[in-house]
Amino acid sequence: MTTPRTAVVTGAGSRRGIGRATAHALAAAGHHIAVLDLDKDAAEDAAREVGARHGVEALGLAADVCDAGAVDAALKQVEAALPPVGVLVNNAGITSPTRFLDVTPAEWDRIFDVNVRGGFLVTHRVAAGMAERGYGRIVFLSSVSAQRGGGVFGGVAYSAAKAALLGFARSLARELGPSGVTVNSVAPGLIDTDITQGKLDGERKTAMIADVPVRRIGGVEDVADVIAFLARPESGYLTGVTYDVNGGSHIH
Repeated sequence: MTTPRTAVVTGAGSRRGIGRATAHALAAAGHHIAVLDLDKDAAEDAAREVGARHGVEALGLAADVCDAGAVDAALKQVEAALPPVGVLVNNAGITSPTRFLDVTPAEWDRIFDVNVRGGFLVTHRVAAGMAERGYGRIVFLSSVSAQRGGGVFGGVAYSAAKAALLGFARSLARELGPSGVTVNSVAPGLIDTDITQGKLDGERKTAMIADVPVRRIGGVEDVADVIAFLARPESGYLTGVTYDVNGGSHIH
């Protein structure tokens, strides 16, 4: 990479999450890294780990992606300390297994706040600078649940929120394309993270793996590598695309 650029990854504090693996993959490709997470200690830990392993600048900051003021304050620190933001990975999200007939309006709103409003606030804050500089790579983390209508771990609220991100990304891709900014989505299937840990025991795990053509659960690196591919300068002719990372469990 000839131009030093910063990649912002939200929700990258978790040690076993897609976000942290993505921060590592992007740092390995030469990006400086800003980790935004609700958990300040986890964000700082991730930044230290990434910086030490890859020799890049890395900053870990506490930020509630649902809070516009917190997002603005965190990104001001990023802009002051690191090179211009060239990549944004909207990874922060929460799931909910609650059946639709049992879900409360408060829970529905909470799922949409983190997954959709959070993605909006962070993207809205960085997209103008990307467009101004004529370069940007934005990636949204959706889910196979959005494509197949749930049925894995997430209920209707989660599937609906993750489906909203697909529409968000596609329409934003049209709007920002002329400015040199690409917008894509990644839809993971069954991935071994903290979310799935403890929920895949015995027969259920065996049955779910049997339904995956490649006969294994995905690793966080499987998703992170696709995100890093979409974040490359050379991937500038890919926009409005959804990449399915599901081992063939959902083919459409």
